[in-house]
Amino acid sequence: MSRRDLIRMTPDEVDAFLAERHTMNIATFNHDGSIHLVAMWYGFVDGDVAFETFARSQKVQNLRRDPRMTVLVEAGDTYDQLRGVEMVGTAEVIEDHAVLMAVARDVIGRYQPEVGSDDLDAVAEMMVRKRVAIRFRAERTVSWDHRKLEGGY
Repeated sequence: MSRRDLIRMTPDEVDAFLAERHTMNIATFNHDGSIHLVAMWYGFVDGDVAFETFARSQKVQNLRRDPRMTVLVEAGDTYDQLRGVEMVGTAEVIEDHAVLMAVARDVIGRYQPEVGSDDLDAVAEMMVRKRVAIRFRAERTVSWDHRKLEGGY
């Protein structure tokens, strides 16, 4: 068995890792072919990774022109603890208010636990002004979990 096979996460492990609270790095293509890379908090829509962002942001302009996107979620401060998931796929820009609110509520719930359930809708409503939702559909996933090496290199 190759080292690559040893550290690969199973689909269930990938899902569990993504369900944790991490920051996701998002890469889109600028008009000149260079990469636009930003870090975002994320949530989920029907099992797909999703986030909300300003409608006029560079990443949205890029995705309207070219829906290809690569995302990276990683964790670990030392080599033996490194783990992560890279996904390549396409993104959909969604302006539907109901979907945008669902994404906003999920992101707030995941990253701002101080917002109580009674205030969630009001905070989400304020958050979605001038924003759109981005739904990412992964076509290829690469994962690694160095903890599986159990200290061996």
